[in-house]
Amino acid sequence: METPFPSFEPNGPNDEARGPRLREIPLRLIVPNVITVLAICAGLSGVRLAFEGRFELAVAMVLVAAFLDGIDGRVARLLKATSKFGAQMDSLADIVNFGVAPALVLYAYVLDQARSLGWIAALIYVIAMGMRLARFNVMSEREVKTSWQSEYFVGVPAPAGAMLVLLPMYVGLLGIVPDHTIGLISAAYTVLIAFLLVSRLPVWSGKSENRVRRDLVLPMILIVVLYVATLMSFTWETMVVTAVGYLCTLPFGARKWQKKYGNWPLHPDHPTPVEDGLPDEKK
Repeated sequence: METPFPSFEPNGPNDEARGPRLREIPLRLIVPNVITVLAICAGLSGVRLAFEGRFELAVAMVLVAAFLDGIDGRVARLLKATSKFGAQMDSLADIVNFGVAPALVLYAYVLDQARSLGWIAALIYVIAMGMRLARFNVMSEREVKTSWQSEYFVGVPAPAGAMLVLLPMYVGLLGIVPDHTIGLISAAYTVLIAFLLVSRLPVWSGKSENRVRRDLVLPMILIVVLYVATLMSFTWETMVVTAVGYLCTLPFGARKWQKKYGNWPLHPDHPTPVEDGLPDEKK
């Protein structure tokens, strides 16, 4: 007696007709992608809050998005859960969380006071962030890397750029009312940060410092606790000090690079950091 439906034997001739098999995926492989998605949600939520006039929450959401987007790759490497899908997700999320979200939040708060100039500044920042991220991806994919790449970034890194560009908002939330003049100053500052993103400025990354002297462990822990406590109690004052302090360290990092590796840009016989990150046919 024939059955009304054909039977399919596992690994039989008709097995391909059943479509892809469902298989279990370890939870550790999902965690980094969940962090990336949460980062995107936080960044876009910050944009919504900004257009609703809830600027303090908007800045907080953008900073949370930048933080989450900055750690998802490290979490993936820690859990040994790196994948091509996760890498593509992270790259797409970067431009949203480090570029689009901060620019729109800043425009809604103060850049709109500068009218068209403010919008142009926001566009320049987003485009510069996209170029910065593209250059980083190209350089990180090269098999042969120069020695300085383990210690320095070329230009201000994307997470730091997102933190720096919001400095006018930190100052404004301390009580300075944004007006046309403040809008023009903020627009010029935004363009400056965009320039730092795509510049050849060597910025110390701290990646090479993997060990800490035993006698400095406890003081470092206390400093971190003090910083977090200050951030919770005096949020915008702390963010202003953090942003200004980071900007002040840039010349010292470049000076240290110059003493260790030579002039900037490098000698013509050696590729510059930007050229070293380009495909061979474009050198």
